[in-house]
Amino acid sequence: MNDYKILVVDDEARMRKLVRDFLVRAGYKVVEAADGMEACDLFFETNDFDLVITDVMMPKLDGWELTKQIREYSQVPIIMLTAKSEEHDELNGFELGVDEYISKPFSPKILVARVEAILRRSVGAEAESVLEAGGIKVDKNAHIVTIDGNPIELSFKEFELLSYFMENSGIALSREKILNGVWDYDYFGDARTVDTHVKKLRAKMGDKGDLIKTIWGMGYKFEV
Repeated sequence: MNDYKILVVDDEARMRKLVRDFLVRAGYKVVEAADGMEACDLFFETNDFDLVITDVMMPKLDGWELTKQIREYSQVPIIMLTAKSEEHDELNGFELGVDEYISKPFSPKILVARVEAILRRSVGAEAESVLEAGGIKVDKNAHIVTIDGNPIELSFKEFELLSYFMENSGIALSREKILNGVWDYDYFGDARTVDTHVKKLRAKMGDKGDLIKTIWGMGYKFEV
């Protein structure tokens, strides 16, 4: 058993029950919300959730808006469950700060595996806790990034991506390798997901974004 607390948001009671049952069986504490407005109230009432799983199409407040509101105050990992599978919807989710995007129908066991992978990385990371290179300092335990001493705000996936680049400094990494290394499972989506995250990460890093080199036709390399 563990103490991880997960907020499950979906207007379909059957879907909430399906997700809840599998998560509870895996040892997680689960709180349910039937729409985005209720989810917002629950989230900000305690702000002690370790992960949020939300649908997109919901009454009162949809998944996009819920993600926006959460991201204004928290970098808690977010998994988006949706019947939408179009590429632009998926990219929109990542742009807003969603960490995983799973299209319905899905395997509940795969969902649990992805939840475990995210929590293992975001809460229980025990590898080298501080990475430093080129004026960039990443404190993995405190989840803080500073550039030349100034803190910058990164989403969970952007933080993981920068950490992965720094851990593999000087190594040319394919998009597929980055997906497997950062997303921690065999990702079945478009490898351009990496490009979307790299673009946002570079923008937030300012001039230091140039340390992430593009390897045309392959992927990227972090090099000081």
